[in-house]
Amino acid sequence: MKGKVVLITGATSGIGEACARKFASAGASLILNGRNREKLSALKDEFTKDGVETLLLPFDVMDRDAMRSALASLSGKWSEIDILINNAGLVYGTDKEFEGNLDEWDIMIDTNIRALLSMTRLVVPGMVARGKGHIINIGSIAGDAAYPGGSVYCATKAAVKALSDGLRIDLVDTPLRVTNIKPGMVETNFSVVRYRGDKAKADAFYKGIVPLCGADVADVAFYAASAPAHVQIAEVLLMPTNQATGTISYKRQ
Repeated sequence: MKGKVVLITGATSGIGEACARKFASAGASLILNGRNREKLSALKDEFTKDGVETLLLPFDVMDRDAMRSALASLSGKWSEIDILINNAGLVYGTDKEFEGNLDEWDIMIDTNIRALLSMTRLVVPGMVARGKGHIINIGSIAGDAAYPGGSVYCATKAAVKALSDGLRIDLVDTPLRVTNIKPGMVETNFSVVRYRGDKAKADAFYKGIVPLCGADVADVAFYAASAPAHVQIAEVLLMPTNQATGTISYKRQ
C-alpha cells in the first residue's frame, strides 16, 4: 500500500476518517475530502507528523463544479489516484415515505447517488488510461431491503449496489476492481444526523448491542484493497454478531 494515492470522500468523521487512519498506517498517500476544513486540517497535521503525505480537497460533494475544479487542480502524483473510496453519505429522519421532508430527500439523493456518480465519472477515466485502480463504494445493508421509516435512504443504497455492479461490468475488460461494502449497524455520527441531532435517540438505537465501529468497516476496505491483483472482492456484507438482517437484531435488556 505504500506510495499508493487514496482519495477518500467524507473523511472528517466515522467510516471515512477510519479509512484515512487505516490507509495512513500502511503508508498510503492521502487525498482527503470533506466539508469541515478545520477537521481536515487537524487530520493533515496529525498525519504529516507521522510522515504521511496528505492533500486536502475541502468541498461539498453535492457541488459538482467544486468537485470538478478540485480534481482538475491535482498535479503530479496526486493526479494518479490508485484507490477511490466513495464514502460520503447520510440519512435524514425516520419518516414514513408519504410524510417525509422533500428537501432532506434531495440532500440524501444528491449526496448518496449523484455525488458518487460524479466522483466516479471524474476519477475512473484516469484509472482506465493508466491500467490500474480500485473503486470502493460504501453502501449499506439498507440497500438489500427496505425497512420502516427508511425507504428513501434504502433506495439510495440500493442504487449504490446497482451502480457498483454496473461499473464492475463496464470495467470487466480492464484490470480495475470495484468493491461495494455494505455495513449493518455502525455507531458513528451518522446516526446523530439520522435523528436530526438528537444524540440521546441515536445512543438508544444501539443500546443492548455491540455495534460495528468505523474501524471495522475500514478494515474491510483495506482488506479488499490489499487483495492480490487477480482477486476482486466484489461485495461484502458485515454486521454486528447480534444482527441478522437490516431489521432483525438481538438487543440485551
